Amino acid sequence: MFAPVYLDHNATTPADPAVVEAMLPWLATRFGNASSRHEYGRAARRAVDEARSQVAAAVGAHSTEVVFTSGGSEANNLLIKGAAACLKPGLLAVSAIEHPCVIRPGQQLVRRGWVVQELAVDSLGRVDPGRFEAVMAQKPKIVSVMLANNETGVLQDIERLAERARSVGACFHTDAVQAIGKVAVDFRRLNAAGVQALTLSAHKLGGPKGAAALVLDKRVDVEPLIAGGGHERGLRSGTENVAAIVGFGLACELAVGRRADLARRLLGLRRQLECGLLACGATIFGQAAERLPNTVYFAFPELDGETLVGKLDRAGYAVASGAACSSANPEPSHVLRAMGVSPELARGAVRVSLGGDNTQEQIDGFLCTLQATVARLQHLTAMSV
Repeated sequence: MFAPVYLDHNATTPADPAVVEAMLPWLATRFGNASSRHEYGRAARRAVDEARSQVAAAVGAHSTEVVFTSGGSEANNLLIKGAAACLKPGLLAVSAIEHPCVIRPGQQLVRRGWVVQELAVDSLGRVDPGRFEAVMAQKPKIVSVMLANNETGVLQDIERLAERARSVGACFHTDAVQAIGKVAVDFRRLNAAGVQALTLSAHKLGGPKGAAALVLDKRVDVEPLIAGGGHERGLRSGTENVAAIVGFGLACELAVGRRADLARRLLGLRRQLECGLLACGATIFGQAAERLPNTVYFAFPELDGETLVGKLDRAGYAVASGAACSSANPEPSHVLRAMGVSPELARGAVRVSLGGDNTQEQIDGFLCTLQATVARLQHLTAMSV
C-alpha cells in the first residue's frame, strides 16, 4: 500500500510499538472495570494508578494532581468552564492564538456573564508584554496561554506571564499539549511561578487517541463537566479507558526519556528544511522566535495552502494547511491573523511538523517535490492573470 512520508506530527503521532504492546492485554484478557472490587477490577485500578504516576513524573507533578480525560479538548474545557463555575462572573483572558478548545469555551461563558479579553501577540506570535500588562491591570479571574503553539511552534515565556497573573489573583492555565516530549515541561517549577493547571494529550507523543490529562493544583476549585460515579476525585466521572490510560503513561515515560536526543535531531532536520524553504522563496512564520524543534509553518505568496497540501499529498508527502482540528474552516488561520499576517499570505500557510522517524533523505525529497510543485502552481497562477 502506498504510504506518504508523514510530516504532520503536530496533528497526531504514530503510536510507539511498545505502547501498543502494553495496551493490548487491557483490550482483551485484562478487561476489568477499574472501579470493581474483584481481582479483575483491582488489576485495572493498579494499572491506572501506575499510569497516573508515569504521567505525573513526566512533568514533575504529584500523581494526585493528574486528572484523566478523554482528550486535550475536554481537559481545556474542564478547566475553563469548571473553574469559571466556581467563581462569580468576571474577566477571562486568553491569548489570541489559543486552540479553539480554549477560545470557544470562553465564548460560551459570555452567555453566563463573563467578559473575554484576547491577549494580543506580536508579529512572531509571542504574547505582547504591553498588552498583557494592560489586561492584567483589569484583574482577570482566569488566564490561559498555551505553552507551545500548535501551528507555528512558537513558545511562550509562561513563567513570567504566570507570575504576573498570580500577582492579580488570577488562576493561570497553560495548554502544554504540543510541548511535552519536545521541550522540558516541569509543572512543579511552573506551579511555583503561578501556573495552576496544565493540559497534556497522549496522541501527541506516541500514545493513543482518547487519553489526556489536566494536571491541576489541588487548591483550585473546579466544577466537573461530567457528573456520575465520582471518578477522578469527582472531577471527571465515567469508567476509565484503561487501555488508553496505560498507553498514555508509557508514552509519557518514553517521550521524556528520549526528549533531549530527539530534540537535537529534529532541530537539525528543521534547519535543513528551513534553508531549503528560504531558498525557494518561502516566508517562515515566527522564524525569529524560540520554537518547538520540529515545527515549520510557511507560505508562498499568491499560492493557496490547501491546494499545495493536496498536490504534496498526491506526490507522497503528508503535511497540513493549519491545525487538524480546524481543517474544515476555510478561513485564514486565526493564529496568523493575530500575528498581523495578511489574509492573502495566510491563506497559503502550510505546516510541516517532524517526528522521530523522519530522515534527512525525506527532507531532501520533500524539498525537491515542493520546489517543482510550487513552480508549476506559480506558472499556472501567472497564466491566469
